[in-house]
Amino acid sequence: MGDPSDSMEIDEPEESGRSGAADSAVEDGSTVLVEVLPGVAVVAGEVPPELKPDLIDFGIVPAADRKQISAVLASIGNAATVVGNLGNAFASVQGLYRIGDTAQALLRSGATLAVKDGANLGTVMVPGRILHAARFYPVNAVSKAQTAASVGPALAMVALQMMLSEVSGLVRTNLAVTSQVLTTIRKDQWAELTGLVAAIDRAVDQAREIESVPTSLWEDVAGSGALLQKQLELYRGNVGDHVKQIGRADARSHREYLQTNAEAIAFDAYALLSSLKAWTGYHALRAARARAAGLDDPAEAQYAEVIARDTRAEFDSALAEATSLVDSLTRELRIIAELPGPDAWPLPGKRKDVKAARESSARLLEAVEPLADALHPPAPPLEAPDVVCAPESLDLEPHLRILRWLLDDGETLRVLGFPDQLDALGPVSAILGGAKEKLAAARDKAAARTLVAVTDRRIITARTNAFLEQAEIRQVIPIDHVRYVRATTTQDRSARLAIDLITRDENIRWLFQADMENAHVDALAAVLAESMAIPDVERDELLRRRHASIEAGRTGESTGTRSTEPTASEATTCDAE
Repeated sequence: MGDPSDSMEIDEPEESGRSGAADSAVEDGSTVLVEVLPGVAVVAGEVPPELKPDLIDFGIVPAADRKQISAVLASIGNAATVVGNLGNAFASVQGLYRIGDTAQALLRSGATLAVKDGANLGTVMVPGRILHAARFYPVNAVSKAQTAASVGPALAMVALQMMLSEVSGLVRTNLAVTSQVLTTIRKDQWAELTGLVAAIDRAVDQAREIESVPTSLWEDVAGSGALLQKQLELYRGNVGDHVKQIGRADARSHREYLQTNAEAIAFDAYALLSSLKAWTGYHALRAARARAAGLDDPAEAQYAEVIARDTRAEFDSALAEATSLVDSLTRELRIIAELPGPDAWPLPGKRKDVKAARESSARLLEAVEPLADALHPPAPPLEAPDVVCAPESLDLEPHLRILRWLLDDGETLRVLGFPDQLDALGPVSAILGGAKEKLAAARDKAAARTLVAVTDRRIITARTNAFLEQAEIRQVIPIDHVRYVRATTTQDRSARLAIDLITRDENIRWLFQADMENAHVDALAAVLAESMAIPDVERDELLRRRHASIEAGRTGESTGTRSTEPTASEATTCDAE
């Protein structure tokens, strides 16, 4: 999920010569962040205007817990020998801050930050300018505090508030879906769910206002637990069914299912998030009740932690399912947007029906995209890799736009190649390879050019026409299946450039135009050659077969018969030939 906190950077004071200014600013009471849970910080001191929109209030965290958290953080500040005493900054904590993955990496990079009084010291930045100095205390600083054991239940309430804040933001992000999709299908289901969501939202808002969950407020929603669980299980089941369908190996069935059921998928994903929001809010209220009782009963305090733990497990699982489903749907809709007109779109039906379906997909993408981007930030546009093996006149941009949505997170495109044809070489071709080469020139005109995309994880091949018109992939080969690679030249009169690729399961030859740059073809082969390897298990299997063949030959000789299996030396000679 994208996080605005990723825009926050921690700069090295030493590198920019601002160490003294940073010290002064901290002593003057600038921002202090204490990571009380992994990825969650309590903010104290000055909060600059640029960061205030991203500040999360304490919400349903009871007032007594806020005071307890402040006391623990103050004890950390008092331990630091800083003029002005950091403990004073925690007398009134400002709120919570979600530390995104990027910011976490920066904040935790103790090797690159100045350390003072047990904390990393740096400057909080937004693009283009420095805001002010900040002091960051990692999560282990809290665990070392003398009173940390007693603050556990309070931090459980913080965890619940962060979950509630996260899913509430996601639901708000996708309000556009309600007007387009949710009002046209499953109306009765939606009405039942929205009634429950509204009741829990109202109770949570009231609890936030009074910073407590009194008995009368709790009694208004106490009977909703079973109904909310039913709703959550219903939509988790629906989403799970969708995920199973689109997870099938048959790519065509996968695509047809997504296109046929796009609106139902959007509904179920949004309904799952809405039910998850209400379910989380209900358990946050329940934990707050236990927390209040825990002031006098340690078992109740411990129960609040159990509620937070179990809610987190269910929350993470449901959110992962929704993310997976929305990812698949949005990826398909984005690919459709990159394809040419309706004549090329592979849905059955008349031209006008296909055109209408395409327009509907475009509207659905517009509605779903904000949620998809919030759950999973989109990959940046692909740029041409360093190694491109293609005619100079070929436009790479259409291929890159589609490939962008087919690559996984963190997957790097290393090579693009466009051989004229792709041949799978079986045993017959190994014997009659020369004859095949002589036929190659005659087949060139009819052969469709092949797309070969090599990433750091796999080799993707496709017929370029099918790829550009339908985003159809012909084959995916994991990079660790590469066994041998050779760049060569065909032995016919055309003397074409070729790459032979031997994988775990097959032999492949790519043929390139004779005027292709040798250096480009060699570079493609070189990238593939980096992955050449024979796993020990395969090597051991080959050795086992060799020994078995020798033993079989000896057995045949001992019984006075000649084995029909070749000896090791004979086998080697045959292989060489």
